[in-house]
Amino acid sequence: MITINLAQNQADAIALLEAYQGGDFSYKFEGKQGIRMKFSVTGDPEQAGKKAKDLIKSQQWGTNLYFNVMIG
Repeated sequence: MITINLAQNQADAIALLEAYQGGDFSYKFEGKQGIRMKFSVTGDPEQAGKKAKDLIKSQQWGTNLYFNVMIG
């Protein structure tokens, strides 16, 4: 399980992660509470968290966002 704390572009981040087709893991949106979005992941949660952060930052809308990814 990973939690992403992100105030803006939440729908974009959810769509991006759920559509991810690479690597040894996948993301499934489980729900949100305020700015916290929870995702279950297959594979190594630590690697999935790092990849999620990289994926969001690689988007045009993600370059200037302030957010963090928590594992567990």
